[in-house]
Amino acid sequence: MSSNNRMSKALVRRETIAGYAFMIPSLIFFIGFVIYPMVQCVLTSFFDSTMNRDDIFVGLGNYTELFGDSVFMGALWNTVIIVIVSVPVTCIFSLWVSSVIYDLKGPLCSIFRCIFYLPVVTGSVAVTVVWKWMFNNYYGIFNYIGKTTGLIDQNINWLGDERFALGCIILILITTSVGQPIVLYVSALNNVDQSLVEAAEVDGATKIQCFWKIKWPQIMPTTLYILVITTINSFQCFALIQLLTSGGPNHSTDTIMYYIYYNAFKLYRYGYGNAMGVVLAVIIAVLSGIQFKLAKTD
Repeated sequence: MSSNNRMSKALVRRETIAGYAFMIPSLIFFIGFVIYPMVQCVLTSFFDSTMNRDDIFVGLGNYTELFGDSVFMGALWNTVIIVIVSVPVTCIFSLWVSSVIYDLKGPLCSIFRCIFYLPVVTGSVAVTVVWKWMFNNYYGIFNYIGKTTGLIDQNINWLGDERFALGCIILILITTSVGQPIVLYVSALNNVDQSLVEAAEVDGATKIQCFWKIKWPQIMPTTLYILVITTINSFQCFALIQLLTSGGPNHSTDTIMYYIYYNAFKLYRYGYGNAMGVVLAVIIAVLSGIQFKLAKTD
């Protein structure tokens, strides 16, 4: 018995060493390209850091300036609006579409999943260029349809007008964000225990009652994942802003991510940009924690 125990322990030890050996490349990559930059970001946020001179320690100076910066506060407000609008709309629309697709079954279900997932796998630059053409104030399809149907009298500069620019960004973000949640919801609905649904229907439950009482609790983990990922993606909205409006007109489409880019890579204020990054990370962490807490409560 003792010999067998020694052999078992030796086998476990060899398997453990082999497991850690396989982890080392990924661990080195994670530490070098994730952990180290995060630590450097936090440390640099306490310095006046720029090009061609040594860093100057300013303590909380960057953070003090940050919350007195009207452009940053405007970017924060724009980001909050994007999150408040896009996250619920994306989740609700994805759940509705996935419920319809799920009922189709067979090849038709797969076809619709592919259609909705196409914007996810298509390059963001290509998708943005198409949307930019559609919103063009001279030959864009939205102006053409609007004038043809009589909804508008003259062409609208959708991306160059403060009244419409942020709404256009939100619309594009929603259409490019629903693909993954739809696929996830369809998979989650496929994993629902159908015997419970059939038993409820036999007892006279309606489709709505079956959904809220049986299906919804079982797809709640998927909903939580979608909420967290969609929230993070909305807070990190950058490519659309960079390619379509560059924060304009008059900072009406600035987001925190774009303002970080503008300060760090155009004004070369690395410390100030990192301070914004830290604030953004804290906001996302707090909101994600709240979402997990509410999910557990439910």
